[in-house]
Amino acid sequence: MAYDLQITTTSSKQTKPDQTQLGFGKYYTDHMFIMDYETSQGWYNPRIVPFQNITLHPAAKVFHYGQTVFEGLKAYRTKDNRILLFRPEQNMKRLNHSNERLCIPAIPEEFMIHALKELVKLDQEWVPSEEGTSLYIRPYVISTEPSLGVSPSNHYQLLIIMSPVGAYYAEGIQPVKIFVEDHYVRAVQGGTGTAKTAGNYAAGLRAQGGANEKGYSQVLWLDGVDRKYIEEVGSMNVFFKINGEVVTPVLNGSILDGITRRSVIQLIKHLGYNVTERRISIEEIYEAHANGTLEEAFGTGTAVVISPISEFSWKDQQITINDGKIGELAGNLYYTLTGIQFGNIEDPFGWTVEVK
Repeated sequence: MAYDLQITTTSSKQTKPDQTQLGFGKYYTDHMFIMDYETSQGWYNPRIVPFQNITLHPAAKVFHYGQTVFEGLKAYRTKDNRILLFRPEQNMKRLNHSNERLCIPAIPEEFMIHALKELVKLDQEWVPSEEGTSLYIRPYVISTEPSLGVSPSNHYQLLIIMSPVGAYYAEGIQPVKIFVEDHYVRAVQGGTGTAKTAGNYAAGLRAQGGANEKGYSQVLWLDGVDRKYIEEVGSMNVFFKINGEVVTPVLNGSILDGITRRSVIQLIKHLGYNVTERRISIEEIYEAHANGTLEEAFGTGTAVVISPISEFSWKDQQITINDGKIGELAGNLYYTLTGIQFGNIEDPFGWTVEVK
């Protein structure tokens, strides 16, 4: 099916914020994308419009039954003023994976990449140029049918909004301290852990708040059955370097298939390391620390790219990793991956897509 993308531009553009004070998700570009769905028509009326509030019926199903999914990716400005996206086709593919789990109709992936490029091109002045900054892009789907019946919606909206964001590490890449959560559960096999849906993140807020109160940046989630096997760090996938081998939790039905995770696995192999996807218990990590074979630990995700881990706290037992310093592998991965994303080094994988 062919789609006719309508573009309506605004005549009153906003003042751009100070690029050194962007933060995350505080400012939004001049335009947004919207597309509607109705069961008898499928997806229709794709349009780029001035950024605006949306109006929903109080009984819209998204409010009551949480039928919503989202994605996150970035646009980067290179030193020679080009604009690059990083693996956008993977985001659209994963959005459809989430859609399937939440009973939301599949989106037209190829058209959505076209629409995304048009939106970024229209608001390209919003792609910041300061070191480490980027334009964060949030596609999402909400169920809009005004009905309190517990069933999949017959109406949806697909939207894309964009926000210029600051460098995650304002003072350079820094290791973080992690609290191991063994009481609350984020997801279980057969649940929605593999989908990027709002409920997964709401389920983590209580534990995240408790970790912050104890002085820790993030939560390390354990599996929901045995409460011993490592799953994710906050909203990131997690990796460990043990005795020269890199290991990461295998995707098991409750772990998000991170696009940065996939990229890092490919990059680790490219750099000549062995990487294994398997079940990893928290006991194994503490034992590796005790016998001196735990060399590094780090998280991966769109916002942070690579987040080195300096400390774990589990059952009131703290362990320090690599003397609290950034590991050689984590540092190499960070500078290589961000170098590819910002066009500073060669992209041997064909991951970046230029917006023209």
